[in-house]
Amino acid sequence: MNYLAEERRNALAAEYVLGTLRGQARRRYQKLMMESQLISETTWLWEQYLNGLGESVPPVSPSSAVWENIQSRLGFTDSEADNQKVISLYQKRSRRWRTMTGVAAAAAFIIAVLFGTSEPPVTVAPTHIAVVNNADAEPLWLIEVSPESLTVRSTAKLTERADKDFELWMVPANGQAPISLGVLPEDGRWDRATPAILLRPDIAALAVSLEPPGGSPTGAPTEVLYISPLVSV
Repeated sequence: MNYLAEERRNALAAEYVLGTLRGQARRRYQKLMMESQLISETTWLWEQYLNGLGESVPPVSPSSAVWENIQSRLGFTDSEADNQKVISLYQKRSRRWRTMTGVAAAAAFIIAVLFGTSEPPVTVAPTHIAVVNNADAEPLWLIEVSPESLTVRSTAKLTERADKDFELWMVPANGQAPISLGVLPEDGRWDRATPAILLRPDIAALAVSLEPPGGSPTGAPTEVLYISPLVSV
């Protein structure tokens, strides 16, 4: 089976993120993520899609029948004291449960729609992505490129630098000097119009450098920390 084929890659990544890929198949996919940067990047992209979709679903409180069934299964229906303990636990976790209910609803919708087409959601349509990883292969930034917009999201793995900035560069394949694409966000995301140079086919990679506040003072990278390929999706 060709796991790198676009249709198969997207389907497996979506199943993995939703949690429907289980058992030996899930372990095999986790091994693939460690062996293939393309598989890892595709999985990260689907995490962004589905997490964003889950956050957009309104929370739904479980019905009283669900709550009564939980009490019965836990064996607390005959003890008022124990009931109060469960109620207290329920109140503490109800917000999380409502969020999970929303994600489950989103998952059901995404399964119905996506696995008929095996394509990413039409609401977000990047043509290229890059995942900037640190030395431990942990993602620091997710970069999405479409003909209209350049979107960069930072992750919780990124350690902010109060005295420095991180700057993004395009590395041309013809050996010319790297071209700055701007200072990267250290918390959250930014969206910008895609620079015309980033739509060229002769891109070797994207690079991230460590710079003084405000970016490179020379127009060239000061200290290159990370390099990531720009992958077509």
